[in-house]
Amino acid sequence: MILVLHNIRSVYNVGSIFRTADAAGVEKVYLCGYTPAPLDRFGAPRKDLAKVALGAEKTIPWVQVKTLASAIKQLKKENYLVAAVEQDKNSTPLFSYKPPKKLALVLGNEVRGLSKSSLKLCDVVLEIPMRGHKESLNVSVAAGIAMFALNA
Repeated sequence: MILVLHNIRSVYNVGSIFRTADAAGVEKVYLCGYTPAPLDRFGAPRKDLAKVALGAEKTIPWVQVKTLASAIKQLKKENYLVAAVEQDKNSTPLFSYKPPKKLALVLGNEVRGLSKSSLKLCDVVLEIPMRGHKESLNVSVAAGIAMFALNA
């Protein structure tokens, strides 16, 4: 499984996702748009991200790419099925989805999620069912649920 994080603004969410990705056996993380990376723009380790990731930022390979489209294009070239985790009228319930062996999960911004144009780049949109009054989860929590549900 590959993770693609697009325009995640919180360094703490990214660190948390790295930590959970390590636990779930994710093979690589793509950081797109303005998603913070484990190294700052000067190549120095980000202490704030490392504090949350607890070393997972060193065990999970990662790559920073400018656009989501370029990341998805590369993954499709490598025969990954690209699945967005997002609420959408055409979504498939996460827990009834049978993932392929080569799966890339795309997660978006904490407030706006993934745009309609981003969803169109993906092969499938998977939705975590919401049973309470709130209609969303923190992106790091959603990432964890999706990683473990699809990587079982």
